[in-house]
Amino acid sequence: MEITIGIEMRDEYKRLEVAKGALKLVRDFMLVQPGENVVINYDTCVDERVVKALAEAVYAIDAVPSVIYTPTGTGFYAQSIPPAPLAAAVGSADVWIELAYAPIMHSEAYRQAVDVKGARYICATGLDVEMLVNCITKIDIDKVIELGEYFKEKIESAAEIVVTCNKGTNLRGRMGGRKVRHSGIKAKKKGYPVMIPGQTSWCPLEDSIEGTLVFDGAIFPPENIGILRNPVKLEFESGRIVDISGAGPEAKIFKDWIDSFGDPNMYRLAHFSQGFNPGVTKITGRIVEDERVFGCMEFGIGSQGVAIGGAHWDAASHTDGVVLYPTIVLDGEPLEKDGIYVDAKAVELCRELGVKGY
Repeated sequence: MEITIGIEMRDEYKRLEVAKGALKLVRDFMLVQPGENVVINYDTCVDERVVKALAEAVYAIDAVPSVIYTPTGTGFYAQSIPPAPLAAAVGSADVWIELAYAPIMHSEAYRQAVDVKGARYICATGLDVEMLVNCITKIDIDKVIELGEYFKEKIESAAEIVVTCNKGTNLRGRMGGRKVRHSGIKAKKKGYPVMIPGQTSWCPLEDSIEGTLVFDGAIFPPENIGILRNPVKLEFESGRIVDISGAGPEAKIFKDWIDSFGDPNMYRLAHFSQGFNPGVTKITGRIVEDERVFGCMEFGIGSQGVAIGGAHWDAASHTDGVVLYPTIVLDGEPLEKDGIYVDAKAVELCRELGVKGY
């Protein structure tokens, strides 16, 4: 019998690596303290091995885990109404770890728990064994945060950003003093939602966003796309989609999905994001991991949360798409070329992280 490394041969697959990653996530990233109430919610699409490991890590540091399991909701990233017991639980959490494949981060329950009551929250949608090991266990969290802080500083100081790629992306926007949200930082602040390490996000002045965006890595939702076999091309005028095209079926699926909401805000570009988690080297179909492929760019469409720092609007849903090998130019100076950072300080930090190719 041929045994292939990386295939899950047993339920205990990567048990030690998962235990280490769970402890790092709970103790070193979410900064859970003894006695705190930690709510972990997941649904029927989530890997229960990760849920168990996180709950055990919380308990091991003398905090109190409460685990809530619900059916997988419909309408991913929609403004869903969670079951009342879940809403009540997150409303009294010190720390909330959301693993649900269909998260409730656009719901009123989220706003009450995070914005009003100040829970320290992480959206780790669909976190499974591979994602936990790749995005947390394998990485130097502090060094990845240092790289993100440098990117934040560089982008905030720019007046104009241009993103291109060899598949046809040519998108530009003016920053206008907009701030960059570094979502992959440690959960030190109450009410400041964080994400898995390795991402910064921002939105240029919405009316200044013009040009072509070509997704060539992944799109989610809709859930029947995921990994892209054919690129999807979007044309933007004043920050809004005016055309969607592509040679394969994915473009029609994507267009039909956006059109189905009958919501003008579903055509608005919500954010630009960088991906730079050194544990993620390829597209997997798990969007939270895919948008952190080292060197990629990810773009959100639809609802724009307050945390992004843009104009802020609600929409019926939200979707994210990945550009794998972008070139990023800030005020005429390249930060990255074809997926490789060329800025001197960024290159130095990539070397310190041990990223292949630097």
